[in-house]
Amino acid sequence: MLKHDVKDLKLARQGRLRIEWAEMEMPVLRKIRDEFEQEKPLKGVSIAACLHVTTETANLMDTLKAGGAKVVLCASNPLSTQDDVAAALVKYSKIPVFAVKGEDNRRYYSHIRSVLSIKPHITMDDGADLVSTLHTSEKDKAANVMGGTEETTTGVIRLRAMAEKGVLKYPIIAVNDAYTKYLFDNRYGTGQSTIDGILRSTNRLIAGSVFVVSGYGWCGRGVAMRARGMGARVIVTEVDPLKALEAIMDGYEVMTIKEASRIGDIFVTVTGDIKVIPKECFRLMKDGAIVCNSGHFNVEIDIEGLKSLAKSTRRTRDFVQEFTLKNGRRIYLLGDGRLINLAAAEGHPSAVMDMSFANQALCARYVVENRGKLQNEVYGVPGEIDRKIASLKLKSMGVVIDRLTREQNRYLHSWEMGT
Repeated sequence: MLKHDVKDLKLARQGRLRIEWAEMEMPVLRKIRDEFEQEKPLKGVSIAACLHVTTETANLMDTLKAGGAKVVLCASNPLSTQDDVAAALVKYSKIPVFAVKGEDNRRYYSHIRSVLSIKPHITMDDGADLVSTLHTSEKDKAANVMGGTEETTTGVIRLRAMAEKGVLKYPIIAVNDAYTKYLFDNRYGTGQSTIDGILRSTNRLIAGSVFVVSGYGWCGRGVAMRARGMGARVIVTEVDPLKALEAIMDGYEVMTIKEASRIGDIFVTVTGDIKVIPKECFRLMKDGAIVCNSGHFNVEIDIEGLKSLAKSTRRTRDFVQEFTLKNGRRIYLLGDGRLINLAAAEGHPSAVMDMSFANQALCARYVVENRGKLQNEVYGVPGEIDRKIASLKLKSMGVVIDRLTREQNRYLHSWEMGT
């Protein structure tokens, strides 16, 4: 038996069925898997992956293995693992997995170290905890790494900070910044799955509620769009004047988090920053206010501050914790402040993760093909990879688009022709 740490291998059959269900909506990744099986571009390459262990991730792992890679997987968040999927990867795909939903921090970092024990050639990260560990307590394993990829905004921010300080030991491809990732995964995926997580955990009516979105990046845009589509009055809070202006032009109310705290019914943070909803705001919230996060780490809500204001706490539903404040008002925190779309729901729909994970697979091949040619920096996804994925996705949808004529192409590359 492979080395692993999953909840229960008896869950494997259920996980396998769910992985197959997801695969139906992942035609681009399936096409890449077919290419990988024939070409074996990752033959002899060890990949340490720290990602949300979901049905879509399982299809990525199978694709990398089909390309010849030795893959080991751990979770990138303590509450994002789907235990049946983890079991299926071990039993059927023969991929070592170290992930259990609800694992504590000690076990979480133990799993990261288990993945790094293979001395990877490539790291595949979601949030940069894997890379961070490799640069601190597991430095001896960094020399073997030729490059890596990063899946999410939070991780890219951390990695760019490392590169700016000159401590990044190998090149990273920012998969998050690909057009075929953030325009779809961040916006449509986060938008739908965040609402899904809120509904599954609370069963509250969105229509007619005052819905506060903190952060108007692509994830925030998606959440705001979906909340408004379900009939909510949406308020956006921002620190960036350009994004705040855009939110106003998109038809949303914009105000400070302090102002919004007095009137909001449901609060969602999607900023990637710390204490976006600070302690003092909880005192202002109405009785029954619901607070949750869809950013990568559980730092966006000042949970310790909330605890300090509470005279009692209790678990009222799965993923719902009630904090009764000293003023008698009740605040409800969802999913322990972790990614609500993965803690209480199943994460992004397969159709958008198809493009995100196609980027991961093709960027892994790009790292291998360009070994030794890249600096220790954070790179964007090459344009040809982005365009290939978009073309494959359109083809899978039965959509045909126009092509430039020779005359049109010549015009776009000339300067002589004017009015």
